[in-house]
Amino acid sequence: MVRAMRILHHVAISPHCRKIRLQLAEKKLPFGLEIERPWERRERFLAISPSGEVPVLRDETGVLLSDTTAIAEYLEEVYPQVPLLPKAPAARAEARRLIAWFDRKFDQDVGARLAQEKIYKRFGWTAGAGTAPDMAQIRFALEAVKGHLDYVGRLADQRGWLAGELSLADLAAAAHLSCVDYLGDVPWEECPPAKEWYARIKSRPCFRPLLADHLAGMTPPPHYANLDF
Repeated sequence: MVRAMRILHHVAISPHCRKIRLQLAEKKLPFGLEIERPWERRERFLAISPSGEVPVLRDETGVLLSDTTAIAEYLEEVYPQVPLLPKAPAARAEARRLIAWFDRKFDQDVGARLAQEKIYKRFGWTAGAGTAPDMAQIRFALEAVKGHLDYVGRLADQRGWLAGELSLADLAAAAHLSCVDYLGDVPWEECPPAKEWYARIKSRPCFRPLLADHLAGMTPPPHYANLDF
């Protein structure tokens, strides 16, 4: 039986897609990328992603998966050779809690707000295209990111890695922070422990493709791809 190539349908500056890209790379699972524009609501894409959201993974066996949590859990179950969730039940639960924290709360407080106001409106990817950014939303996000960064710093200082060992929790947190960092909106200098933790993640081979991502017409700050930032 000939296996098809594993394909991830993604948006480059999407933390949910980046989390899966990091997970696949850490597990050393080869995959190709197919850029999707979910805001276009293509019928062919809606047929494989009823929610109209990315990421969507077509595994090499032909299995088709959507939703970032469902994909991440599938990869952990089917490809356990490089585990990215702790073995101990309590630590495993803590890693899952942190993954959900970043996929939901951080995204709601920070990432989704900044993406909407600074990227989606600018490039016409959403309702309100062409309108000025809502500065109240941006101010809220810039204030909120400080609290989240302090939280990351405390966990990293106490545990080394966020859940005590390198796990999908670290990859999820780094995926979300990397998207905000592309915009230059992470105040790293205010939280050295979080900066040191991110530098360790950023230096891993799995992270290099993310640092090469660019949005046409929007250049990241100089430190974005610098491992010694």
